[in-house]
Amino acid sequence: MDTSLPSLMDPATGQPLPPDAIVRILHITPKVHVYAIPPNTLPSLTSGYQASTWTALPNNPIFTARLRVLETSTDSSESAAESSTNVKVDIILEHPTEGTLFAAAPYTTQAIVTPCSDSSRFFALRVQDPATKSKATLGVGFEERSEAFDFGVVLQESAKHLFPHELGGGNIPKKAEVREKDEEKRDLGLKEGETITVNLGGTKFGRRVRAASGSAGQKEEGQGGGKGDEDKPLNSFALAPPPSLNSFALPPPPGAGPAAGTGAREARAQKRLSAQQMGFDDGQFGEFA
Repeated sequence: MDTSLPSLMDPATGQPLPPDAIVRILHITPKVHVYAIPPNTLPSLTSGYQASTWTALPNNPIFTARLRVLETSTDSSESAAESSTNVKVDIILEHPTEGTLFAAAPYTTQAIVTPCSDSSRFFALRVQDPATKSKATLGVGFEERSEAFDFGVVLQESAKHLFPHELGGGNIPKKAEVREKDEEKRDLGLKEGETITVNLGGTKFGRRVRAASGSAGQKEEGQGGGKGDEDKPLNSFALAPPPSLNSFALPPPPGAGPAAGTGAREARAQKRLSAQQMGFDDGQFGEFA
């Protein structure tokens, strides 16, 4: 009695897989519609594929299939010390109940699946015959937008690992890689003991800081003009101090001094004559007192 487990089969080629192969189902849609794309409806450079050009044909859809996205990992290392894994992704169209293969598309580049420009539920899928390696483009339509969205997300995640160079990452040209390494290693900082000298002698500010030779020289520069203004020290451009408050004091009015005040009082005292000096008599009873 043979108790060995049956070997896994490659769904895209129909050939048996190695015993250590691991197959994962990344996505499955139970029901999709397959359309034949006529040669006269090839995509244009501006609009791309349009599902309306093939869904309106009377003989479409040509098949209703189950769609699966499978990831197959195999160990390609020659010894146990080495570790090397080959990963490939296939898009399988098969009979929805019997599981027989209808068409397979090895996902080797993003161009294998092209979204349609007029509907988010339709895609153009480039399939390949496992025996003859001949290729053809079929239209695939999902009944639900959520299923079509999940299908697109799975392909984007797979593309990040399978061919990252198509997404802007991956392998960098050797010249550019060497240039980046040189830029990383280049140290623009000052080494120990190094200094930087900045010479400002040729600038206008460098000429201004020269001290004046003497007060006489400053006066001559102040009287001159033109070229001499550039060589003046900074002190020569200082404004004169404001006048003191004492210079604005008004002179005192006439007679405001202490001597003038004393003379005025004496003059007023002389004018005040007594009644007797003016010829008046108080009388016997002092009635003029």
